[in-house]
Amino acid sequence: MWTPSASYPDPAIEILDPAFARYRVFNAAVERLATGCRWSEGPVWFGDGRYLLWSDIPNARILRWDEETGAVSVFRQPSHNANGNTRDRQGRLVTCEHGGRRVTRTEYDGSITVLADRFAGQRLNSPNDVVVASDGAVWFTDPPFGIGGFYEGERAAPELPQNLYRIDGATGELEAVATDLAGPNGLCFSPDERILYLVESRAEPTRRILAFDVAEGRRLGNRRVHIDAGPGAPDGLRCDVDGNLWCGWGMDADLDGVMVFAPDGRPIGRIRLPERCANLCFGGRHRNRLFMAASQSLYALYVDTQGCPGG
Repeated sequence: MWTPSASYPDPAIEILDPAFARYRVFNAAVERLATGCRWSEGPVWFGDGRYLLWSDIPNARILRWDEETGAVSVFRQPSHNANGNTRDRQGRLVTCEHGGRRVTRTEYDGSITVLADRFAGQRLNSPNDVVVASDGAVWFTDPPFGIGGFYEGERAAPELPQNLYRIDGATGELEAVATDLAGPNGLCFSPDERILYLVESRAEPTRRILAFDVAEGRRLGNRRVHIDAGPGAPDGLRCDVDGNLWCGWGMDADLDGVMVFAPDGRPIGRIRLPERCANLCFGGRHRNRLFMAASQSLYALYVDTQGCPGG
């Protein structure tokens, strides 16, 4: 049974390197905002409405948490086993769907536009996570996790390799910008969008976070291992304005939570959670509240930094 810390500083927030001390708010503790999900994913903040959306994949629903009241409600059901969510630069919801095997955009009037569901005439696998760059391009990963069974989607044979895709913001053209990936999962940009970080969650012998240099907003080069996860299991990730990576993490009770890495890849901080953290985002009025989707629950923590716009 999880209980919040009754004292400050919260022992769940660990400083692994002195560089992390400035980001810990002394009198802020981890809060559990909601529970009762089967597998929480894809949190996204709507500051104009003061609410957060996140996915409960096996229950095929997107949930909503309201900041003013703390109320939890169903935003969309069925969600076609929605996973990753973000907002485009016009504020519209962009969603990866396992069940639909597609990436969609929710328009202002609530209608759904399909941004991508096929590549080279073949069905996508099960789009997982998504980010939107400042030029409006939509980047998403496409592993086969959602078609491996009937729990998070519909069982099916993959028709395509496990790629990273980019949808051009002006033309809608879909292109594979990185291939030969082992379980491409979470992704995010550095603050200046010159580096793209991507989780390879089926890499051998250990899972890892890759880094790519981004040229002209569309071409990737200099692929390299940025962080070797060792025994850990990174999933979703977001960058703060200082270039630190905040990564959903897990594997067992001793590793569950969030790991924080400096821009050079050094582990500097950790947030312990009683559940494996799948994904996270920054939100709140000043983008200084970290929302963490972890297994059956949604957690939050105020931190002394801000998330990058678009994440």
